[in-house]
Amino acid sequence: MAEKTAYFPRRLIFAAALISGVLLALALHMIGQRFGLDLAGLWRSDQGDVMPAGAALAWWLIATAGFAGGYYTAVLMHSAVAGVIPPRMRQFLIAVGVLVLAAAGQAASAPNAIPTINGVLAGLGALGLGVVMAFCGVHFALNKA
Repeated sequence: MAEKTAYFPRRLIFAAALISGVLLALALHMIGQRFGLDLAGLWRSDQGDVMPAGAALAWWLIATAGFAGGYYTAVLMHSAVAGVIPPRMRQFLIAVGVLVLAAAGQAASAPNAIPTINGVLAGLGALGLGVVMAFCGVHFALNKA
C-alpha cells in the first residue's frame, strides 16, 4: 500500500504566509520605532539633504522581516502536514512569535514622539513594504517547493 503525503492547499499556505510575513514586518516596525529606527525620518524637513541612517536601517529591517517571515512560514507550512517539523521546534517557533508580537504590542502602546502625519505615512510605508516583501518570500518558497 502506497503512502500518500498530505499537504495544505497552495492558496491556504499563500494566504497564511503572506499574513504572517506582514505581521512580522509591522511588529519589527513598531519595535524599531521604540529604538529610534523609524521610516518617518524620510519625511522630516529638519534633516537637510541626507537621508538618516536610522530610516535606511528601518527600511532594510522591515523588508528583511517581511521576506523572511513569508518565506519561512510557507516552507514550514508546506512541510508541517507531513510531520517533518519536530514538536519541540514547533513549540519554539510559537513561543518566539508570541514574544515578538507581545513586544510589538508594548512598543505600540507607548507614547510616540513622531508627529502624527509622519507616523501614519511611516506605518503605511511599512505596511506596503511588508506586503510586497512577504509576497516575494511566499512566491519564492512555493515555486521552490
